[in-house]
Amino acid sequence: MGKTQHPGPVKISKKPDPSLWVSKVPFGVGKIKPHHFTDTAKIAWKNRDNLGYATSIITKGVCDGCALGVSGLYDQTLKGPHVCTTRLNVLRLNTMPAVKPEILHADIDELRQYSSAELRELGRIPYPLIRRPGERKFSRLSWDDAMDMIAAKMKKLDPKQYAFFLTARGITNESYYVAGKVARFLGTNHIDNASRICHSPSKTALKRSIGVGASTSNYLDWIGTDVLLFWGSVASNSSPVSTKYMLAAKKKGTKIIVVNPYREPAMDNYWVPSNMESAMFGTKIADDFYQVNIGGDIAFMHGIMKHWFEMEQEKEGSAINHSFVQEHVNGYEELKQTVADQSWEDIIESSGVPKERIIELSTLLANSKNAVYAWALGLTMHSFATDNISQVANLALLRGHLGRKYAGLMPFRGHSSVQGSGEMGADPFVLPGSDFNDANIERMEKLWNFEIPKWQGDIVGVTLENAVLPEDHERKIKMYYLSGGNFLETMPDPDFVEQALSELDIRVHQDIILNTSTLVDAKEAVIVLPAKTRYEQEGGGTSTSTERMVYFSPEIEGNKNQVEEARAEWKIYIDLAKRVKPETAHLVDFKDGQAIREEIAKANTNYDGVQHLKKQGDVFQWGGAWLCEDGICPTPDGKGNLISVDIPDLGKKDGQFVVTSRRGKQFNSMVYKEKDPFNNAGRYDVLMNAEDGRRLSIAEGEGIVVYNGFGVFQGRAKFVDIAKGNLEVHFPEGNFLLPRGRYEKYAGIPDYNITVTVEKAERFNARKDTQYLEKRIDDLETEAN
Repeated sequence: MGKTQHPGPVKISKKPDPSLWVSKVPFGVGKIKPHHFTDTAKIAWKNRDNLGYATSIITKGVCDGCALGVSGLYDQTLKGPHVCTTRLNVLRLNTMPAVKPEILHADIDELRQYSSAELRELGRIPYPLIRRPGERKFSRLSWDDAMDMIAAKMKKLDPKQYAFFLTARGITNESYYVAGKVARFLGTNHIDNASRICHSPSKTALKRSIGVGASTSNYLDWIGTDVLLFWGSVASNSSPVSTKYMLAAKKKGTKIIVVNPYREPAMDNYWVPSNMESAMFGTKIADDFYQVNIGGDIAFMHGIMKHWFEMEQEKEGSAINHSFVQEHVNGYEELKQTVADQSWEDIIESSGVPKERIIELSTLLANSKNAVYAWALGLTMHSFATDNISQVANLALLRGHLGRKYAGLMPFRGHSSVQGSGEMGADPFVLPGSDFNDANIERMEKLWNFEIPKWQGDIVGVTLENAVLPEDHERKIKMYYLSGGNFLETMPDPDFVEQALSELDIRVHQDIILNTSTLVDAKEAVIVLPAKTRYEQEGGGTSTSTERMVYFSPEIEGNKNQVEEARAEWKIYIDLAKRVKPETAHLVDFKDGQAIREEIAKANTNYDGVQHLKKQGDVFQWGGAWLCEDGICPTPDGKGNLISVDIPDLGKKDGQFVVTSRRGKQFNSMVYKEKDPFNNAGRYDVLMNAEDGRRLSIAEGEGIVVYNGFGVFQGRAKFVDIAKGNLEVHFPEGNFLLPRGRYEKYAGIPDYNITVTVEKAERFNARKDTQYLEKRIDDLETEAN
């Protein structure tokens, strides 16, 4: 799969282009914008006790922040050094000393006064810890005692009663692989990872549409394509180095289009700190914004396709790439009929975009030889997310924008190596190399030499719900083993999540730092294990970027604040296996990281080449430069599939809003700034359209209440350029509005969008005793379907 090889980084044009400048006033003085140089100075000061090691991480390690895959200071897209504030913000996790004993062993209620951000600042976990019911503080534990206790519990439980979860905080492919293998060896298929709550529908949709769940193109394809279309993505905020790619693309004449309810300031104007011209005068990034309703994306895409089919009636070949469709695509007539059945009225109402604007974008794409379609959480965090993304694939397939230079489909991943988590098998629906199906189970059993349990494992949301099942239920989860992660601040309905976490007999937190979920009680014990960072992992490790680049990150020595008792994550899993099943544990043993990579190359043949990555700078790209090259997809018949779906009904009543969650200056749930530097919004600001505010007699800055039958959010109105009838609140603060148990039907991602009512706080609070909080009201029991 894949023939052409990636050509490597290119130079960005150094010729100034004043037409792209935001302002002639140097450094955007007077504007609301990030202060990159000031922030960098603050981060350097914060790391001053370990500056040499911090410098080594930046110059030798592969970024553990975003999924762009910057190795040292360099990447495979643009020549020259790159560094960004996302990477710098995460840096302190790798350089800081251990938590002071007097704080670590303080009364649990004192620790619970800290937010997760404050707990992070306290330092790293220094040694294994335990807290049993009734105990007021954590006690120190030896590694042997901790692991024996975990193993003893596992031996008592049916494997359907314990679960594993791995987060995306710099975990390497080696750790994902060993965790997946050990989980199956121990007899459980309950293993999941952080992509479940970000990009799992991208993988599901792409496999359905084109046969492979990964980006088909490269960042390099942005630079020179006709149109770069961002859908529900704030790439500049999650992966700031990508703004350099956008600047290079703009200088080559690429049009950048953003489809998003909110005209995100970071996608409008940006000051790229490592480019002198952009740092001085800023860069106008987006050429246009299409402000679609939350959940209106399918209708909007139907509108684009509807106009294409209308263009075809006037002149064949004016919009559809017929030769590509005939040779490489299934489902054309069915899709054409589905789109024809949608009325323009329904399309406009659902999407919230006027017909003439839809036609404008439709015409632009019809006239574009090349386009790259990139998307993020604005499309994935819905109950119909897989259908959302299949419609993006429909656009690319109808135009033949696939499998070649300057064209393709790109799920814009947020975290380093989250792409690798499923490819290594740390997922209930897959094993390394393919799906969790009979043929792949048989193949992996031959490689691993042990039997893999045949029952279907559960996703993270379901395993949490199963923690509150009756005691004698065969799937009641009694033990959860967590590599990082904080479900209290990532999952809907945090009150229920806290209850579920406290219902577990034993909860294991294998992590670098404490977070709020570490402090929740458990029935028998909470055990905390200190993990090494990716830069401390013996023999180094690998990570996979959004564009399928597999990078080697070496072990970096010289940490003045080394946590002596911390252990490499993959080694902890093997130790666990040896204690639970000592007689057969040699089947999952690895002597070093190289041995793991040798086996990964056999387990997932796409990764054949990973075994040759041994030193800083080593990299290879699985699948070649473009997947589906020449239009040939890795599907049974070699063709892409057009997927026909209906416009979803969000069940929104007159006067209601649809709310979605957004990230501020944060790394998933790890908040780094209380104020968003791009729009000055605080964590409890509710972003809304000024006209909606006036209709409700709400003034900017006024206290408001956003509520539904599931929860209440009290915040302040902040007027921004967002589509009317839509609201945004920060994640995780707004998660109290979201019900548990609503998952996307194909990929299992929770739905992070919901219908709500908005009132002035004084009015809500004056009436709440009699009307709102006594009982749940049928009227409020509305939700997006």
